Amino acid sequence: MGSSVRALAEATPDTRDRYVDLLRVASLGTVVLGHWLMAAVTADGVGNLLAVVPELQLLTWVLQIMPVFFFVGGFSHALSYRSLRRRQPEGSVYAAFLRARLRRLLRPTMVFVLVWAAAALIVQLPGGGGGLTGVTLRLVTQPLWFIGIYLAMVAFTPPLLRLHERYGWGAFAALAGGALAVDVLRFALQVPFVEFLNFAFVWLAVHQLGFLRADGRLRLPSVLTATGLAGAAALVAFGPYPLSMVGMPGEKVSNMAPPTLALLCHGLWLVGAVELLRGSGARLVARPRVWRTVVAANGVAMTAFLWHLTAMLGVYGALLALDVPLPEPASAAWWAQTPPRIAAAAVLTALLVAAFRTFERPSPPRAASASGSGLLAVLGITLCLLGVLGLSMVGFAGLLEGRSATLIAVPVTAPVAVAMALAGWLLVERSGARRGRV
Repeated sequence: MGSSVRALAEATPDTRDRYVDLLRVASLGTVVLGHWLMAAVTADGVGNLLAVVPELQLLTWVLQIMPVFFFVGGFSHALSYRSLRRRQPEGSVYAAFLRARLRRLLRPTMVFVLVWAAAALIVQLPGGGGGLTGVTLRLVTQPLWFIGIYLAMVAFTPPLLRLHERYGWGAFAALAGGALAVDVLRFALQVPFVEFLNFAFVWLAVHQLGFLRADGRLRLPSVLTATGLAGAAALVAFGPYPLSMVGMPGEKVSNMAPPTLALLCHGLWLVGAVELLRGSGARLVARPRVWRTVVAANGVAMTAFLWHLTAMLGVYGALLALDVPLPEPASAAWWAQTPPRIAAAAVLTALLVAAFRTFERPSPPRAASASGSGLLAVLGITLCLLGVLGLSMVGFAGLLEGRSATLIAVPVTAPVAVAMALAGWLLVERSGARRGRV
């Protein structure tokens, strides 16, 4: 692995924006560390440190860094789609784009889903699944919401990129205006269910900022930072928005699910901040050793993200099995136990990455069919998106009892969600296969 990483690092063209790769790794790493730090597990269940110590919710203004990942995604998607548009037959560009962007994402995701589905059956068939095991079966799929949102961003890249190429900042403004309108309808006029539209408006607006960066149009990052930070602070201080930029148990309003205008402002200031650090970040990643580390981390980042909660809950399970006392969250003993607990979770994550990283390796590209592939691609990514989002909500607890969760007003069970995700993945793969001989 070391020699292949070195070879990839040395083969990197000078034109590659290495800072983007650094942001991708750093954002996912921050999310993982945040999850490990905020989990407050006791013998009675799993809580949230931010609920125990509300003053720490201000940390989410730094640790809620998913907007940076989606911003980087927009930048990469714009470059990838334009490259394919120059090289592919016009009728096959969409399917080829989906397969190119999703292969390294969906393969490790589907392996994760199938492994946990099998584990859930093994545990629940004999009647198990209580205590921390049941909590684990419910929680391990929660990070899949991110995969679902990312799938939507990939799916909407072609039309939104066309809008960007025509209207520039106007396309972003339209999405941001949609987020504002949704919150007005939600909070001022009490219109039911409208808030779910902001899963699209907020996250696609952040994604659109990546298009602007790809064209060199984020020229005043300090203005973006100041505007976003002032907007988020004002909305939290004077509006119905909570301080935390992540979801909190039992709260009536969440900035995260569904997203709010406050979260969009939070995303603006984060994007501006990382752009302000662009020069120093580029100099850092220009160092050969640092760049090799980034290349290695990018090669396993999605696998690590998928399995990090499994590792964390595994550590807690081992502590309980060994009768190691679990201190009260936020107590002095709890803080003292945190560094070795996080270190153990990191080691277990590394072992899981070693076991499953092969599924994240890039596959050799295949040519796309020019006829009929677009429809299969659209159907495939739609099924994938619904299946992955559904599974993130329902989890694997109560698998045999038919436990369900509501996805867009429709109850979804884990088996149905898994079937949709797998079928969608196969359709996306099939959309790129050649028909007949060439």
